[in-house]
Amino acid sequence: MNPSPSSTLSPQDSPKANRDLFDQSALSDLAQRLVEAAKRAGADAADAVAVRGISQGVEVRDGRVEESERSEGDDVGLRVLVGQRQAVVSTNDTSGDAVTKLAERAVAMARVAPSDKYVGLADPALLARDFPDLDLLDPDVPTTAELERRALAAEAAALAVKGVSKSGGASASAGIGGMVLVTSTGFHGSYLRSSQGISATAIAGEGTSMERDYDFTSAPHGEDLLSPDAVGRSAGERTVARYNPRKVETCKVPVVFDPRVAGSLVGHLVGAINGASIARKTSFLKDKLGQRLFANNIRIIDDPLRKRGLRSQTFDAEGVAVKRTALVDEGVLTTWLLDCATARELGLATTGHAHRGVSSSPSPGPYNLHLEPGTPTPAELIADIKQGFYVTDLIGSGVNGVTGDYSRGASGFWIESGQLTYPVSEVTIAGHLFEIFKSMQPANNLEFRYGINAPTVRIEGLTLGGR
Repeated sequence: MNPSPSSTLSPQDSPKANRDLFDQSALSDLAQRLVEAAKRAGADAADAVAVRGISQGVEVRDGRVEESERSEGDDVGLRVLVGQRQAVVSTNDTSGDAVTKLAERAVAMARVAPSDKYVGLADPALLARDFPDLDLLDPDVPTTAELERRALAAEAAALAVKGVSKSGGASASAGIGGMVLVTSTGFHGSYLRSSQGISATAIAGEGTSMERDYDFTSAPHGEDLLSPDAVGRSAGERTVARYNPRKVETCKVPVVFDPRVAGSLVGHLVGAINGASIARKTSFLKDKLGQRLFANNIRIIDDPLRKRGLRSQTFDAEGVAVKRTALVDEGVLTTWLLDCATARELGLATTGHAHRGVSSSPSPGPYNLHLEPGTPTPAELIADIKQGFYVTDLIGSGVNGVTGDYSRGASGFWIESGQLTYPVSEVTIAGHLFEIFKSMQPANNLEFRYGINAPTVRIEGLTLGGR
């Protein structure tokens, strides 16, 4: 463990160092040289990604800094195509003649790779040409001392909540992540995104009757974070509310998902419409494109162009232009999430959802997801529930994407006569995603705090497995 310095700036905190972090010109030049080297080595086509990652974080417990760390790294990846054969290599060593050797090795690997008729770069007509400013980079990088202050303030606020017996720790972090993409078809794009976060965990009770909960905030810009006091206080209040939980009998009741966990339902949909799963026929939604899965008022949006979004970017990992898309519109499933390869396999066009690391080929994935809000307030959503369950925490991953069967451990609060009453733990909620989607009712309290956002959501008739 390395205790952080006090309030003095470290060398990495200097303005010049921060400016250097924002400069991607060397990475752009490196990616260009990799593509040119691959072509000279005999590749028919190639693309290169250069990824920058910088992170710093502070963890505190009981009013003292427990750990402080910082990491920086640039990595590059090269994908080459020889006919219908593909290879991907990566490195963080670009000294001397490493670029030429990497390209030659990649081409040699591609020549002996299995043939795949679906591989290839994106159609040049689909490549992004406009790069709107999404305001993703906060120029004010917090110092180590500021991260300490945030973490300590969050912990103090959690401990100040009546009923909290001890701290589970608090942390604050900041980082910068970015990517440069260069292709042999002429695309050259880059982006940088900053990230900042604060989290706190509190504990109530003693011995075997302890309960814990947490809260956190994250955003590209520091000014969009919740305050450390708000994060800590929420963590403490959530923890105290969970203390002394009861068991309930197995029953079938309406289940209401708190916004913190309601986004998981959107995540299950998106996993099932991933083009890779559709192409392999391993999704329970493989035959449902264009069909109504939800009520008429349900819209689920993927928006890579949202300003200051946690997952925003102006092009995908193949250089294809991205756009705001209604994955579900008026209850109807409108599209799959596709990159170029899965699109070719399905006889469709890419939707601009390719993601990629330096050591992997592109694969489909979402950006900023949200379920659009409904009209009732959360209180109105549960007002007519005589007996039900309000979920605040989910455990495990018991969701079968092939069959759509849903079963997860959960904790939360019992609903009686439209009101939240006592805490409940050690239960399971079970059903089928078809039925869950069909009965989904969103409240009006949507906030954009996570990568997947949803308001409070009510689902009818799930089985609650208790004692």
